[in-house]
Amino acid sequence: MPTDFWSGWIIVLTLGSLAGLAWLVFSIYFSNHNAAEFKSPTWDETLQEGNNSPPMWWFWMILTALIISVVYLMLYPGLGSFSGALKWSQSGRLDKKLVLYAYEHADINKKILQSPISELQNNSEYMDSAKRLFMQNCAACHGIHGQGQAMTFPSLIDDDWQWGNTEAELEQTIRHGRQAVMVGWLAVIGEEGVTQVADYVKDMTATAHSPSAEKGMAIYQQFCFACHGQQGEGNPALGAPNLTDDIWLYGDSDTQLHTSIAKGRSGVMPAFDKRLSDAQIKMLVAWLTR
Repeated sequence: MPTDFWSGWIIVLTLGSLAGLAWLVFSIYFSNHNAAEFKSPTWDETLQEGNNSPPMWWFWMILTALIISVVYLMLYPGLGSFSGALKWSQSGRLDKKLVLYAYEHADINKKILQSPISELQNNSEYMDSAKRLFMQNCAACHGIHGQGQAMTFPSLIDDDWQWGNTEAELEQTIRHGRQAVMVGWLAVIGEEGVTQVADYVKDMTATAHSPSAEKGMAIYQQFCFACHGQQGEGNPALGAPNLTDDIWLYGDSDTQLHTSIAKGRSGVMPAFDKRLSDAQIKMLVAWLTR
């Protein structure tokens, strides 16, 4: 619980509710009321409201439920921060399952960690497991086939890897995540400068440039080359993409390029080192590079 105050309130409300229900049930059956003294109006000549207690099976059912509730609250969590006599928790149960899973699969995990990537790629059973790992953890963003989605999440089936495609670089990406940030340049180079840089980027590999692209090249050499390289080849160490190929994560239309340069872009790949084991990460690396 966040604070002892709220824990105390939950305890008071829970016990108060149980006590109120118990009082209600016992008052119905054992209060000194006299049904004969109750006078009910008559409807439709013979229809009258009675004042009789419910059947006894209803009383025993409610009493049993109350007893079970009290015993449950004594044994299991339910009263604020009180953990119960059995000290049971969902997280504790999950931790025990994880320990048991690690013990049962220790030999397999050891074999995976000791095997080269090429051997894992040639093992269909391992690759099927890696595919299931991808579907469970990665497909929501990168698509069920790794094709990327919504001009926000990159494709994993082409040859363009923003942070590098070596085994070590892919493991680093999966294990620790990535934080990509491109700042917006509108305030620095102005609207005209944004248009000129966009024109240059579109024709970067051309031998001759338009006048606008020529001016954009000068701006690029001043502000952009530090990350994207002198020739636009990109820099995997910084996550700066290659600008000379035909792969554009956020699109290559005039509007999309203008938005990227003027307002900047940002993307986050979460870290999976606490969610996946070393063996699972290695299988994913093998599956992505097969």
